[in-house]
Amino acid sequence: MTRVAFQRSTGPMEEVSNSLTGEVPTLADVAATAGVSTATVSRCLNTPDRVTKKTLKIVMDAVDQLGYSPNYSARALAAGRTNTIGAIIPTMENAIFARGIQAFQEELQQNGCTLLVASSSYRQDLEEEQIKTLTVRGADALLLIGYQRNPQIYNYLAKRNIPTVLTWASNPEKRHLSVGFDNRLAMRSLADLVLQNGHTVIGCVSADTTANDRARDRVSGIRDAMAAAGLDPSDLIVQETQYSIEKGDMAFRSLMSREVRPTAVMCGNDVLAVGALRAATALNMSIPGDVSITGFDDIELASVAPVPLTTVHVPHRRMGQCAARALMSAINGERPESVELPTTICRRNTLGPAPHAGVARKS
Repeated sequence: MTRVAFQRSTGPMEEVSNSLTGEVPTLADVAATAGVSTATVSRCLNTPDRVTKKTLKIVMDAVDQLGYSPNYSARALAAGRTNTIGAIIPTMENAIFARGIQAFQEELQQNGCTLLVASSSYRQDLEEEQIKTLTVRGADALLLIGYQRNPQIYNYLAKRNIPTVLTWASNPEKRHLSVGFDNRLAMRSLADLVLQNGHTVIGCVSADTTANDRARDRVSGIRDAMAAAGLDPSDLIVQETQYSIEKGDMAFRSLMSREVRPTAVMCGNDVLAVGALRAATALNMSIPGDVSITGFDDIELASVAPVPLTTVHVPHRRMGQCAARALMSAINGERPESVELPTTICRRNTLGPAPHAGVARKS
């Protein structure tokens, strides 16, 4: 039996310990076991297309036999990059961000990068903490949602030369790199359609507009449409709540308890809208006969709801792909430009003409 003498490497590629011996197998150990040079082992690990299939098999068999694994932290230190990208999203409790982040990760993977995801729970203080943690841990770049945060955080990232892309929003007047869409314009387009159906008493179920620029812009979009139609924007009935089906249900019931009920309820996202649909059904209300309900995002939930939901379609996957490409360009020293993506209205069965009386009164 051949005994392999293990020794600890002193180079930048120090390895993890072998689970059987407790020692640390090195690149040289793999080379000795395979009967090749250390340069050949390196090529097999980093550019396998540059070696023959026979040599690659011999080397990889040795890697498996010894339990060899490169220390990527050491490699990153030598290269000045970790090939790790951070993304901080407001929530993981529903599918609002799922498609975009999935496409973002797939694009990063094709470029040899790993994604780390954190959730801020819509808390600015927690997001700031997560930004600093990911930066300290060596993230090469960050994806963030929306624009609203303390300017000091932007300064923090700029001083450390951390490329950052803002997503799910677009504002050409802002200097930050972004890949997203105009929330205000998108919701205005949907509100225009609601008004064209004769609705003049409109309710809105929204997230907190003081701490969420996307939610605030969507509410503003409805008001823009009302003003353009000759209605008083201040007449918009806004019910702010948290993003969940349960909260959407409760907010809808609150709107329907008013002396003058809205004939259309526009929700800040599809999750809230499905909650509103659930409440309307429980209240024995016809949709859209008694009340029209709309959402925003066009996540899968919108099309499989008991009454398929009229909503704004957001190109989530394209946004994630473009965001990843923008960050890779920035990491490589290029100056990518912001991208504004179009949204479209996906009309299904929850939007119809306003009731003939124009106003549905509390019974």
